[in-house]
Amino acid sequence: MISKSQKIGLLTTTSLVVGNMIGAGIFVLPAVLSGFGSISLIGWLFSATGALILAKIFSNFSKIIVNKSGGPYTYSKAGFGDFIGFLVAWGYWISCWIGNAAIAVAAISALSYFFPALKTEPLLAVSVGLGIIWLLTWVNSKGVKASGKMQVITTVLKLMPLVFVILIGVFFFSLDNFPAFNLTAESNFATFPVVAVLTLYAFLGIECATIPAQNIENPEVTVPKATMLGTIITTLVYILGTIVLFGILPVETLKESPAPFAEAGKLIGGEYAGYFVAAGAAIAAIGALNGWILITSQIPMATAKDNLFPKIFKKENKNGVPIFGLIIGSILTSIVMLMNYSEGLVDQFEFIVLLTTLTCLVPYLFVSSSYILVIIERKLHVNSWMKTFVLGGLGFTYSLWAVYGSGHDTVFYGFLLLLAGIPLYIIMQWHKRKK
Repeated sequence: MISKSQKIGLLTTTSLVVGNMIGAGIFVLPAVLSGFGSISLIGWLFSATGALILAKIFSNFSKIIVNKSGGPYTYSKAGFGDFIGFLVAWGYWISCWIGNAAIAVAAISALSYFFPALKTEPLLAVSVGLGIIWLLTWVNSKGVKASGKMQVITTVLKLMPLVFVILIGVFFFSLDNFPAFNLTAESNFATFPVVAVLTLYAFLGIECATIPAQNIENPEVTVPKATMLGTIITTLVYILGTIVLFGILPVETLKESPAPFAEAGKLIGGEYAGYFVAAGAAIAAIGALNGWILITSQIPMATAKDNLFPKIFKKENKNGVPIFGLIIGSILTSIVMLMNYSEGLVDQFEFIVLLTTLTCLVPYLFVSSSYILVIIERKLHVNSWMKTFVLGGLGFTYSLWAVYGSGHDTVFYGFLLLLAGIPLYIIMQWHKRKK
């Protein structure tokens, strides 16, 4: 049983949601999106709508299944049983440690503003990235409370430069800099799904408050509040930040910049303002990585407690941390970095974004469907089943559409990763029957 002194409250839980979403995405994605044109703003709006729908589903689910960790895994299992629950946990876990590599890349990208050698010397960049990953792994080994404190601090520090660029940047806004609607050779119909999926990546994390539920005070109240509040704050920062950035920097500058917000800060307030924003970008990525490393160990622990993952993932250290799950996740993240660092920062980031988004969308699909099934099965909200069907149906439809927008290659590799987990499921079932 986790003592009350070791649990986190609303502020820390909201910081986990905001901190895990505002990290890699907003500081690197404008460089990727600028190549598509201002159609990407519609992608932001569409993704924000979908994210708010999914956040509401997770928020409602957290009031039904109370004080049980696991989030997407637990909710999918409640509606579909062990096999689907396992696949969701497997896919989500993969999305975590692959995505952590993208966040580490974003941290290096931000730091390159201070240390240009990080852009030209891959070995140095990889070394710095690995150092950050393992430093934060050590922090997380100290317990959820310690990780949560760092999350609050980094969330406040990352929001400061973003708010600075948004508020002051308005005075430097020029429509002449604003990109054309569609800068690609493809039709609007073909381009829109791609930008929508890219922007969706920045919203991954809406479910983070539901994953360590047993470590949260009054989870039936705190989790739904933190989920919705964190998603709304993040949505406002993303959309306003991108609009202002598009109006400050020319398209060619945006496309080539590994740290576009820092470039905007420099234009607004000179060299020191550029350093201030660049530092915020680095802190944002480091804070997000801290939160996601926590989540990467929590998901397999919840699954292992149900005997669907190897028991090594539920072994805890003296601080109540699933230490082996923590280490294994960081090892896998390190391998992803080493395998993909032959490409440029932006190119690598875009590939990892698409693959991570796909492996996270599958859990969203099943959670949306499971929400409807659980409500009906438990005879909850009898007088508002139509609202349940509409909410769950919209979440499912949005997630399915986003899978389509991921592209053939991403879907192919993503589902291969999911299918690779089936042998493990068979082994775990064999062990359960043997006992």
